[in-house]
Amino acid sequence: MTLRDVKIGETVRVVKLHGEGAVKRRIMDMGITKGTEIYVRKVAPLGDPVEVTVRGYELSVRKADAEMVEVA
Repeated sequence: MTLRDVKIGETVRVVKLHGEGAVKRRIMDMGITKGTEIYVRKVAPLGDPVEVTVRGYELSVRKADAEMVEVA
Protein backbone atom coordinates (compact mmCIF):
# COMPACT_ATOMS: atom_id res chain seq x y z
CA MET A 1 0.00 0.00 0.00
CA THR A 2 1.26 3.50 -0.79
CA LEU A 3 0.57 6.87 0.83
CA ARG A 4 -1.79 7.66 -2.06
CA ASP A 5 -4.09 4.76 -1.05
CA VAL A 6 -4.54 5.92 2.56
CA LYS A 7 -7.97 7.28 3.52
CA ILE A 8 -8.58 10.62 5.24
CA GLY A 9 -8.16 10.40 9.00
CA GLU A 10 -5.87 7.37 8.99
CA THR A 11 -2.40 7.24 10.52
CA VAL A 12 0.20 5.03 8.86
CA ARG A 13 3.90 4.27 9.28
CA VAL A 14 6.45 4.51 6.44
CA VAL A 15 7.85 1.10 5.48
CA LYS A 16 9.99 1.98 2.46
CA LEU A 17 10.73 4.80 0.02
CA HIS A 18 10.79 3.99 -3.68
CA GLY A 19 12.27 6.16 -6.40
CA GLU A 20 15.81 7.29 -7.03
CA GLY A 21 18.11 10.26 -6.87
CA ALA A 22 16.72 13.76 -6.44
CA VAL A 23 13.09 12.67 -6.05
CA LYS A 24 13.86 10.30 -3.18
CA ARG A 25 16.15 12.89 -1.59
CA ARG A 26 13.38 15.53 -1.75
CA ILE A 27 10.90 13.20 -0.03
CA MET A 28 13.44 12.47 2.71
CA ASP A 29 14.20 16.20 3.10
CA MET A 30 10.50 16.77 3.82
CA GLY A 31 10.83 14.48 6.85
CA ILE A 32 9.28 11.38 5.31
CA THR A 33 11.71 8.63 6.27
CA LYS A 34 11.42 4.94 7.19
CA GLY A 35 9.52 4.47 10.46
CA THR A 36 7.90 7.93 10.45
CA GLU A 37 4.19 8.18 11.27
CA ILE A 38 2.03 10.06 8.76
CA TYR A 39 -1.52 11.28 9.42
CA VAL A 40 -3.63 12.01 6.31
CA ARG A 41 -5.55 15.25 6.92
CA LYS A 42 -7.15 16.07 3.58
CA VAL A 43 -7.21 15.09 -0.07
CA ALA A 44 -7.93 17.70 -2.76
CA PRO A 45 -11.18 17.23 -4.73
CA LEU A 46 -9.35 15.80 -7.74
CA GLY A 47 -7.03 13.74 -5.54
CA ASP A 48 -3.92 15.87 -5.97
CA PRO A 49 -2.30 16.97 -3.65
CA VAL A 50 -2.68 15.04 -0.39
CA GLU A 51 -2.30 17.03 2.84
CA VAL A 52 -0.56 15.12 5.62
CA THR A 53 0.88 15.75 9.07
CA VAL A 54 4.48 14.58 9.46
CA ARG A 55 6.61 15.16 12.56
CA GLY A 56 4.19 17.81 13.86
CA TYR A 57 3.82 19.95 10.73
CA GLU A 58 1.45 20.04 7.76
CA LEU A 59 2.73 19.07 4.35
CA SER A 60 1.16 18.82 0.90
CA VAL A 61 2.44 15.94 -1.20
CA ARG A 62 1.79 15.46 -4.91
CA LYS A 63 0.07 12.26 -5.97
CA ALA A 64 3.15 11.12 -7.93
CA ASP A 65 5.36 11.56 -4.87
CA ALA A 66 2.81 9.89 -2.57
CA GLU A 67 2.95 6.76 -4.76
CA MET A 68 6.68 6.41 -3.92
CA VAL A 69 6.02 6.10 -0.18
CA GLU A 70 5.17 2.53 0.88
CA VAL A 71 3.21 2.48 4.14
CA ALA A 72 1.65 -0.02 6.54
